[in-house]
Order: sequence, then C-alpha cells, then structure tokens
Amino acid sequence: MASNKSNPPSDSPSPSATSPDASTPPPQQSLPRFLTNDPARTGYDPTAKWWLNYFRIITGKVTREGIEHYREDRYRVHEARDCARCESQRDWLFAYSPTVRFLQEKISALGGTLDASNVVCRRCPGRVAEDGSVVRQSGGFSPDHGILLCANEFRNRGHLEDTLAHEMVHAWDHLRFQVDWAGRKDLRHSACTEIRASMLSGECRWARESFTRGNWTLTQQFQDCVRKRAVQSVMARPTCKDDVQAVKVVNEVWDSCFADKRPFDEVYR
Repeated sequence: MASNKSNPPSDSPSPSATSPDASTPPPQQSLPRFLTNDPARTGYDPTAKWWLNYFRIITGKVTREGIEHYREDRYRVHEARDCARCESQRDWLFAYSPTVRFLQEKISALGGTLDASNVVCRRCPGRVAEDGSVVRQSGGFSPDHGILLCANEFRNRGHLEDTLAHEMVHAWDHLRFQVDWAGRKDLRHSACTEIRASMLSGECRWARESFTRGNWTLTQQFQDCVRKRAVQSVMARPTCKDDVQAVKVVNEVWDSCFADKRPFDEVYR
C-alpha cells in the first residue's frame, strides 16, 4: 500500500525525542501459554466423528476448552467455504457499501490503494490460553501488506462490513498521519487510531452492542464501547506493559481523538 508522508496535525499526538519510550528498549511482554487439546481433560476427541463430539457438547460432556478446540477443527474443515463466502461479501461491499466506497475513495486520494488484491480473506486460528481466555481476531491491518479479513470469524455480511471499515480507518490514518503502529516511540498513536476506528466503523453502534454482545446500557454505551475496544487493542501492542498503561494512554488522547471524525463529517454508522 502506498504511503503518504503527511505529518500529524497539531491536535494529534506526536512522538517526543525525550520520552522514555524513545530512548529505552521496549519492555518484554509475557505471552500467554496456549493449550493443546487433551481428550482426557477436555472431553473432546478429534479422532471421533464430528457428530459424536457435537452430541457430547450438547449433553455437557465437553469442557469450554474442548468446545474451542472442536470449533477450530471445524473451521479447518470449512476453510475453503468460509474464504469463498468472505471474498464474495468483500466484493459486494466494495461495490455497494456507502461506508466502504467512501473510505476507499478517501484512501485513494491520499495515494493508497485497497481492493481485492490487498484485502484478503484467510482462516485465522484462535488459541485457548492457559488462563482459559480465548484469543481471536476478526481482522487486521498491515502498512506493508493491506487488510486481513478472518473468514472463519464473521457471523454475516454486516459483521464483515464493520470489520472492513475498522481496518480501512486504520489505513487512512496510516497514510495521513504515519502512525507508530508498534508503539515503539509513542503508544498514543495506537490509542488514537483505535479510538477512531471503533468510533467510525459502526462496530459500537447501539444495535450491535445490544443484540450481539448483550449490552443494553442506554447511557454512555457508545463511548464505553469505543473506550473498551481501544484499551483492548492498545494492550495487544508489544510495548504496552499492562492494562493500567493502556487505560492511561487512551485517557490521554480521548478528548481530541474521539472528537476527530475525519475523513467523515460525522459518525456515519
């Protein structure tokens, strides 16, 4: 994807040559230990027929961890089908989605290109961590490669549209502001683009939060969703030490970045 060398505007956080992050090596973040399936522990036997395992799941004989391992094995079986459906929906969105078409035009105006050649659908493996948490993603953006859409994670075309719009906001920010994605100089860059992507993509609108995630809060629901998702994304950066630092960084840039609707005039979705 082409790069535009525009500097961040005055209201965007910029790296400081004297900041600790710029002069000291990044902290080593301990990575989660991922579990491999043990039928004796989980109740899920990958050598058995899928319907036998499914019956064991619905009768409560498989643990939460085992259900995730079963899910991953089914994703492998259906990889070609899921990728074909993702590509079809991606092409439809590039042709007919007002949000996606608008962002594509704005990215093109900055010298970048996003189309079927660098917006790719792939199966993205999930992992069960030792603490029981499940590590998953629905997409990602790379300045050097484009956008990844995780074909096995999408519930429907609307979900894919939200994810694609989120990553396209990242692409626009990259071309416009030259974001420090890894946070090696300033994590505020990452915090700002994550706030903007969650705010502008539609993934935090009330209907999505309520009917999909079960959050029926009527006050501050939108702001809380954007803040929560931004904190989670900043925590995933290799230079972020912990959730305390992630919350602190998001709070530092919240007012200016939550108010920045570019390239839209307002929150469209």
